[in-house]
Amino acid sequence: MILIPVVLAAVAFAAAAALGILAARYVCGDIEALPEGPPQMPIPVRALIIGSAVLGAIAAARGLSPPTLGFIALAFGILAAIWASDVSAGIIPDVFTLFPLAAILLADLAAVFVHKVTGGAFLILLLVTIVPTIPFAFVAWRSGGLSLGWGDVKLAALGGPLLGLQESLLAFSIGCAAAVVVARVRHTGNSAIAFGPYLAAAIAIPLAVLPR
Repeated sequence: MILIPVVLAAVAFAAAAALGILAARYVCGDIEALPEGPPQMPIPVRALIIGSAVLGAIAAARGLSPPTLGFIALAFGILAAIWASDVSAGIIPDVFTLFPLAAILLADLAAVFVHKVTGGAFLILLLVTIVPTIPFAFVAWRSGGLSLGWGDVKLAALGGPLLGLQESLLAFSIGCAAAVVVARVRHTGNSAIAFGPYLAAAIAIPLAVLPR
């Protein structure tokens, strides 16, 4: 019987990724890539959809509850939109980072007042949001947003609450290392790198495979 939830989760995650790609195309359709930004590349539609389906099946096989699977599937749709936006237009629109982050913070803040949850949890959430952004913000500031864009900083801020502090710091370190290795293998030199896909993958994989 476990096969049915796994298949349903795979379909739901694939659909979320497909909707995310469509949303990215809609939002970024009229946006021209910056000359100094990363080179435009085709959106890996098949890889994003299949990868999301596989990770969704893994999450379901771990026995996660339907609400948790639904939340992670929604996150996968947003991450797919971020991946597609960055490779196709060289930007990460705020609608895919700040809006979800604001929803998470407001939901947690509402729990403080409505359900009388201690405010310390909200302060921890703010800490988890801010700390992972510090190294990214420093690099973006020092490079004028060229080596690493402010959209990547906002994505790091979103990844903190989704993963947790330790997990996000480790995941982002691995994602950045992977980006550097790929850049060296491709011999891109001093060309700008689209970090969005690496950070999105660094968030998506732990969301599906690590205990929540």
